[in-house]
Amino acid sequence: MTIERAKKVLRIEADAVAALIDRVDERFDQAIKIILNCKGRVVVTGMGKSGLIGKKIAATLASTGTPALFLHPAEGIHGDLGMVTRGDAVIALSNSGETEEIARMLPSLKRLGIKIIALTGNPESTLAKNSDVVIEVGVKEEACPLGLAPTASTTATLAMGDALAVVLLDQRGFREEDFACFHPGGALGKKLLLRVRDLMHTGDDVPVVSEGTLIKDAIYEISSKKMGVTAVVNAAGKLVGVISDGDLRRWMEKTEKTGENLLAKEAKEIMTRKPKIARKDSLAAEAVSIMEKNSITCLIVADADAKPEGVIHLHDLLKAGVV
Repeated sequence: MTIERAKKVLRIEADAVAALIDRVDERFDQAIKIILNCKGRVVVTGMGKSGLIGKKIAATLASTGTPALFLHPAEGIHGDLGMVTRGDAVIALSNSGETEEIARMLPSLKRLGIKIIALTGNPESTLAKNSDVVIEVGVKEEACPLGLAPTASTTATLAMGDALAVVLLDQRGFREEDFACFHPGGALGKKLLLRVRDLMHTGDDVPVVSEGTLIKDAIYEISSKKMGVTAVVNAAGKLVGVISDGDLRRWMEKTEKTGENLLAKEAKEIMTRKPKIARKDSLAAEAVSIMEKNSITCLIVADADAKPEGVIHLHDLLKAGVV
C-alpha cells in the first residue's frame, strides 16, 4: 500500500508536468519578451505554498542572469509594495487566481504600469483578467488524496518557472562563467573563477636551485620549502627541470647499486627535464587536470620566458575546494 501510494503520487505529478508541454505557446513567448524588455527587476509573488515556489523561481531567475526578488503579498499590501518600481515586471502565482492579498495588490501595480505575468490554474480568475499574460498551470488532480494540499499544482508551477528561467538563460547567452560569478562560494564557482595566481606560493616560498647546486643542498631546499619539489634553473634563471622527492628516491636506489655518492652530484644530473608547468592566469582546475594526468602533486608556475614565479601544490587546491 505504501509503495503503491508513493508511485501514484509520482505518476500524478509527472502527468501534471507533462500536460504543460502543450500549453507552451505564444503566451509563453509573450512572457519571455516582457521579461527580456524589463528595465528593472522581476518581482515574483505568491501566498502560502505558491509563495514557497515563488521564492525558488525568483532565486533561479536571479542566479541565471535575470535580476529578480520575491515579494510576500501580505507584506506587499502593508508597505512592501514600495519595493516595486516602474520598469519592473511581476510574476504572480496563484492556483485559484483569487488569492485576496494578490488581488489587493493589482490596482497599485496597474497604476505603476507594471506588466503582470500570471501563473494560475484558473484562466477566468481575477488575477488572470488583470494580467498582461496568463500562463495556465492548472492540473487535473492533486496528488493529495483529499485534494486539499497543493502538490501537483505547485510542482507544475515550479516546472513552468524553470522553463521560463532556462529560456531566458538561453536568450541572454548566459554562460558557465556567468553562473559561477553568482556562485563564488560554490564548487562550480571555485572551478571556474579561481586562477592559479590566487593559490600559488610566491617569493621566498618558491623552491629554486641552480643547475650546479649539489644534491645535498637541493635536498635542504626541498625540505625547507615543504613542497616536495624544487625548480632547477640555468644561469639565465630559466626553468630547465625539477627535482622531486620521487626523483631522489629513484636515484638513491640507483646509486646504492652503483656505489656512487648521490649527495655529491649536481642538480642537473638527476633533474627531470622538460617538467610540466602551470601558468598563473590559467584556471586552478586546469592545474588539477595536469596533476591528475601526470600523477604528480606539485607544479612550478612559470612565465612566458620560462622563469619560475610560483609553485602550486595539490594541498592548496584541496584546501580551496577546487578538487
